[in-house]
Formats: sequence, C-alpha cells, structure tokens
Amino acid sequence: MGVRLLVLVVLSVALMVVDARFALLKPVRSQMSLVLMQTYWITDLPQRLYQGVASQFGSRTELVAENEKLKTENLLLQGRMQKLAALTEQNVRLRELLNSSALVNEKVEVAELIGMDPNPFTHRIIINKGERDGVVLGQPVLDARGLMGQVVELMPYTSRVLLLTDTTHSIPVQVNRNGLRAIASGTGNPERLELRHVADTADIKEGDLLVSSGLGQRFPAGYPVATVKEVIHDSGQPFAIVRAVPTAALNRSRYLLLVFSDNRTPEERANEAAQAQEAEDKKNGTAPIVPATVPKPAPVAPAATPASAAPVATPVKPAAHGTQPVKPAATKPPASTPATTAPAVKPPVATPAARPAATAPATTRQREE
Repeated sequence: MGVRLLVLVVLSVALMVVDARFALLKPVRSQMSLVLMQTYWITDLPQRLYQGVASQFGSRTELVAENEKLKTENLLLQGRMQKLAALTEQNVRLRELLNSSALVNEKVEVAELIGMDPNPFTHRIIINKGERDGVVLGQPVLDARGLMGQVVELMPYTSRVLLLTDTTHSIPVQVNRNGLRAIASGTGNPERLELRHVADTADIKEGDLLVSSGLGQRFPAGYPVATVKEVIHDSGQPFAIVRAVPTAALNRSRYLLLVFSDNRTPEERANEAAQAQEAEDKKNGTAPIVPATVPKPAPVAPAATPASAAPVATPVKPAAHGTQPVKPAATKPPASTPATTAPAVKPPVATPAARPAATAPATTRQREE
C-alpha cells in the first residue's frame, strides 16, 4: 500500500513538472475539457431548474411591476440611443476628415461564466467559449460595466480568463479627465487595483475614471477600467500611492463579452487608409484632374501665339489673285486670335469692286469648263 502511494505521488509530481515546464500535456488537457464540459453542465443543472421553476411561479403583481419598470427603462434608453446615434455619425465624419481607419464599433460575442479557479492566489475564471468559437489568446473580456481581463488559455469549447486584479496582470490606462497615462496592476484583492510609478505632483484625484489607453495593443482604447478611490501623497517619496476600484463586477458578473478588436499594425492601418482614400478619389473623379491641370499651363507659352499668327497675317495673297478670297476668310480666322483676323476680313468687304471681280472669274471658269 505504501509503495503504491509513493508511486502515485512521484507520478503526480512528475506530471505537474512536465505540465508547468513543457506543453506536452496541452492536447491532453484540451481533450479532458470536453469531458469536464459535461460535468459543468450537470453541476449547473440544479440552478437552471431552480431559475426555471421560480420564473414559472412568480407572482403576477411582480411581473406587471417589472414589466412597467422595463418599459420605462427602455424608453429612456431609446432616447439615449438617439443621441448616441447622432454622436456616432459625427464621430464617423470626424474620423473621415482625419483619414483615420480606427474602428468605431468592435465586434463582440456573448459568453457565460461556467467556472472559477479554486486557487485563492490566482484570479482566473472559465467561460463557455473556446477555440472553436474563434476565441484567440489575449482577447479582451468585459462585462456591462467595464474591462474584466483577457484570455490566457484556450481549449476547444472553453477558455480561461485572467482577471485584472491578478498579481501578474497589468494594463495601461489613462485618466479620462485629463489624459494622464499610468499602469494599473493587480493586487490580489478583487476590489482593488494600484497605479504604479505615478509622480507625486501628477494631476490625479479621488473619483477620477480610468479608461484603457490602447497603448499595449492588447485592450481597445476607451473602455472603463477602474475608479480612483484613494491618493496618498508623501513628500519624502517620488511617487504617490494611488488605489482604484475596478468598474467591472469581477465577483458577480455571469455574462461577459468577448471583444474582437482590430489586430492590424499601425502601418497596415495607415496603408489601408491611404488605399481607401485613393480609391475614393478615383471614384469621385478628383484624383486624375488635380495632377493634369497643374502642368498644362507650363507648355503653353505666350510667345507661341505671335509665331502662329505670323503666317495667318500673310494670307492676303489669295485675295489679290481673286481666285478664292472667301474660303480662307471663312476657315482660317476662327483658328487664330480675333486681333489678327479683324484687319484680314475688312479689306475685301470695304471695296465694292471686289465682289464683281471675284464673281466674274468664277462665271468665266464655269463657262470654259
């Protein structure tokens, strides 16, 4: 009996070391998660049955009151949504003016919390979305109030999420009031975050809202992270002690959101924005006109008109011969400038004898032919 126990202990320690140092057991863990998924569903079955029975036997008065309350909240939210729609359209127009390719709305997917890590020194949870659902490592997770954490382990149908309050987690934030940047780190307490290396003279005070800055290229910018609860200034220390409370309900939220943010690099976003702007210019017909109109006046020099007018001013010879005085006056002058054609047309019109002189040879030629 003692030998068997010793063998099992040695085997367990060996498996723990291999799992911690190498990734050999990752496929085994993924396959075991398929079996544990059924266990999670069975253990959650009593709560689901209780909720179903409670909803069926709820009193009519409570349901009517709740319905009226929800109608009122829905009306208020619809009014806010109308304003939000206008602000969103204005934001889109401003981003178009700035030629920005950042996303206004990220794609999200609803997930449900199905388990928690029993280790009290590690703040991790398990959700019912995995690799088969398109979840990726490092994907942000949030609830209805703010950011909760990021995905750190993937399985086919489940994922493990590291919360913001874990001691190994940090996130770049900024003060929503003035844009002051800082790093919020977990403390191991689910109700507290700390801001590291904040200058003692920094403009930060109690009640400030901390939002994600997006500088780490992991969390999208603009989501609430925490609210400053306490700021301690010590004249003998270069940095102030800043404590904050997470805005997300880390211990109470059951339904979460997986954010599918834009994973492109800034260079790729800039290139795609430039290509989109070029395609839009070609579609509107503005791109070809701008480069074509600039160089055209350069080749057309003012000295070119006198050179071309010199041979136009000499066609007095056909009028002197009297053979075809009308044709050059009708065809050549429109091509030249009005200043050169005026004296060329007036001489044959001014002399009344020019008309019979011009018609007589024409009639004699017709008779000879």
